[in-house]
Amino acid sequence: MAEKVALVVGGLAGALLLLLLLIWVSCCLWKKLRTLSTYEELPGSTTASSVQGGKLYPPPARTQTSRPPGVPFVVPPSLQDQDWVPLHRGEWAQAPQDPCLSSEFLPRLSSGSVGNTGTVGTINPDLYKFLEDKSETNFPEGCLGRLWFSVEYQQDAERLLVGLIKARRLRAPSESCSPLVKLHLLPDERRFLQSKTKRKTSSPQFDEHFIFQVSSKNITQRVLRFSVYHVDRQRKHQLLGQVFFPLRNEPLAGDCPHVIWRDLEAESGEPPSEFGDLQFCLSYNDCLCRLTVVVLRAKGLQLQEDTSFVSVFVKVSLMNHNKFVKCKKTSAVLGSANPVYSETFSFKADPAELDTASLSLTVLQSTRGENSHQLGRVVVGPYMYARGRQLEHWNAMLSKPKELVKRWHALCPTPEP
Repeated sequence: MAEKVALVVGGLAGALLLLLLLIWVSCCLWKKLRTLSTYEELPGSTTASSVQGGKLYPPPARTQTSRPPGVPFVVPPSLQDQDWVPLHRGEWAQAPQDPCLSSEFLPRLSSGSVGNTGTVGTINPDLYKFLEDKSETNFPEGCLGRLWFSVEYQQDAERLLVGLIKARRLRAPSESCSPLVKLHLLPDERRFLQSKTKRKTSSPQFDEHFIFQVSSKNITQRVLRFSVYHVDRQRKHQLLGQVFFPLRNEPLAGDCPHVIWRDLEAESGEPPSEFGDLQFCLSYNDCLCRLTVVVLRAKGLQLQEDTSFVSVFVKVSLMNHNKFVKCKKTSAVLGSANPVYSETFSFKADPAELDTASLSLTVLQSTRGENSHQLGRVVVGPYMYARGRQLEHWNAMLSKPKELVKRWHALCPTPEP
C-alpha cells in the first residue's frame, strides 16, 4: 500500500514539473515574439497617407521604432520626427535638414515640372559633353601643317594597317594647295604607297587605308614616313613636310587603331655632309638641374658593311673638363643609312657646371660578332669646346630654358686613338 502511494505522489510531482516547464518555455517564446514585432513591421502592413491641399504627407509618427515599406533598415527613433519627401511607388525618403545641403541632394525640378513630385532628378548635360579637341586649334608658330593618322598591327596576319585621316593648315607655295601623301616603311626607300590628290584645299580630308606586309620580328625596327606633297599644274611634286613615326615607341596591338597626330617637319635643305648628319634636340631645366637630349634621326651615313647585317646606334656622353661623366645609348636600328630614333635621355648638371660641360654624340655601327665602328660624332658645348653651329645650338638651349631646341649637325670624323 505504501508503494502505491509513493508512485502516485511521484507521478503528480513529475506532471507538475512538466507543466511548469511548458509554462516557462511559452513565456520565453511570447516575450521573444513581442520583442521582434516591436522593432520591425511586416512588408505587407501599410498605413494610409493623407492628402491635403494637393500635397502628399507622410504617415503619422509611430509610437514605436519601425521602418517604412521599401526601406531595408530600421529607422532609429531619433530620426522619426524628421521631414519626409515622396519619391515614387509610395516609397519615402528623408529630406535633409541642413538648408545648405538641400539644393544639392533634393531632385532638380525645372520650371515646367513644378509640382511633379514623382521626378527623381534631371539629366545634367554638362556631364555628357566631350572634352574639347584642341589638336585643331593650337598650332605653334611657324607650323608647316599637321597630319592625323592611325596605326594598328595584326600580329596573326603580320599586317600593318595605316589609316590616313586628314591634314590641316598646310602651307603651299601658291594660293591653292593640292596635296597628296606618300607613305614609306623605312628603311625601304624604294616601295611606297600613295594617297589620292585633294584639289584646292589646305585642310584635306583623306580617310584612306593602307596595308604593309611586315613580320612581327622586324616591326619594331621599322619607321613610318609620311611625305606630304603639293601637286602643281604641271603635276610636279613639291615637298611640304614630313612626319616620321618609329613603330617601336607605340603599342600597336589592340582592338581598335590608335589615332595620332604629328606636326610636319621640313626637310633639311642642305646637302648631306661627307660622313652624314645627325638631328637632335637640347633642353635645360634650371629648376631641376636637368639636361635633356632627344636623339631624333640621322641621314646619309656611310655604312661600311652589307646593310642587312649592320645595326646603327648613337652614344650620348656627358663630359666635364673633357672627363667622362655619364654615357647613354639609343637602341640599334638594323640596316639603314637613315635611321630614326626619337629617344630621350636626361643628365644631372648644375648651372655652375654648364660652362665646363659638353655633350658628345657619336654614331656607331656594329655587326654580328664584331666590335662597333665609329661613323662620326658631334660635340656641342660652350666656347671652350665648340664653334659654329654646335656653339649656337648650346647657346640657344641656355637662352630658352625648358624648351626643346632642334638642330641638324654634320658628323665629323672621330680622331684616331
